[in-house]
Amino acid sequence: MKPVLLVTIVILVLGVTWDGLCLWDLARADQVRYLPKWAWAVVCLISCPLGGLIYIVIGRNAFGRVL
Repeated sequence: MKPVLLVTIVILVLGVTWDGLCLWDLARADQVRYLPKWAWAVVCLISCPLGGLIYIVIGRNAFGRVL
């Protein structure tokens, strides 16, 4: 297997995993900040991995969360 193809596959797997984790966190969240949940889901899916990072940093309501 060519190294370029292997790197591409690894990057795609990491991106899909990151989006999955962000969407899982979003689905479990009681509240989110600034946008409705569906809008955060769209942001996460459209701009991978930046959308998920923006959700985690800005949209996630980490305070008051039951672990």
